[in-house]
Amino acid sequence: MTDSLTTTNLDGILPLIARGKVRDIYQVDPETLLFVATDRISAYDVIMENGIPNKGKILTKLSEFWFRFLKDSIPNHLILDSCDDESLFAKLPKELSNEKYKSQLSGRALLVRKLKLIPLEVIVRGYITGSAWKEYKKTKTVHGLKVDQELIESQEFTTPIFTPSTKAEQGEHDENISPEQAAEIVGQELCDNLAAKAIELYSKAKEYAKTRGIIIADTKFEFGLDENDNIVLVDEVLTPDSSRFWNAKTFELGKSQDSYDKQFLRDWLTSNGLAGKDGVKMDEEIAIKSKEKYIEAYECLTGEKWVD
Repeated sequence: MTDSLTTTNLDGILPLIARGKVRDIYQVDPETLLFVATDRISAYDVIMENGIPNKGKILTKLSEFWFRFLKDSIPNHLILDSCDDESLFAKLPKELSNEKYKSQLSGRALLVRKLKLIPLEVIVRGYITGSAWKEYKKTKTVHGLKVDQELIESQEFTTPIFTPSTKAEQGEHDENISPEQAAEIVGQELCDNLAAKAIELYSKAKEYAKTRGIIIADTKFEFGLDENDNIVLVDEVLTPDSSRFWNAKTFELGKSQDSYDKQFLRDWLTSNGLAGKDGVKMDEEIAIKSKEKYIEAYECLTGEKWVD
């Protein structure tokens, strides 16, 4: 396998604003940020010591696909419609065209508008699985919400539900919260608008994905506000990092499903007693299989062949 890019270093040519679980964020000017998707991968809110080669490029291209797909439903933060090198580097300092930096940015960087980030993970669930299924088995609730139907594992909800979580800093854990708690953080009106918009976007993407043989069980959106307080779609969109993808051909109600997402890595961590532990390095076989899953999801959803 080729080496993975787990961190970027632009030698101060652009100031580094933050390092997230996957993205390194640089400031280009007061209104513009550079998002660089590395090959880092996290599970159970812990970043692995090694990455998955070209994962950041796959996430970037898939996010671009979904931003275009959803652009008639919501504005997004992209300045450029595509991250092709010619368009990208024309808007960056000339020094970054040096191969040392170009190799870090090519195919994995997005120029985006700097917005006021809304401090919520806006999660929409269309099927009951994962932590929601665990909670439902105990209390018949999901994120504290009573569910008005009897469910079995992996069953589709009658209507997708908004189940937010807090947005944790790197090294900290996201916390599932109720919509009422989310409203206390951002205000009732904005919370209601976020929930409605997220469910609309999820539903549109879910129906499209079904035509490509993929079930989107749930997903996480992030939003910002522009200078007029309009809601804008930001960060990444409907990738294997932010969503749970199932193969429609192998779907079987009443059991857990094989996923295209990080569930493969989570299962390996759990079976080896490594879930939630720091300093874990994936076996190369796990990294290879994880990459294959990311590529398979990309190709199924976009209809395009992935080329490293």
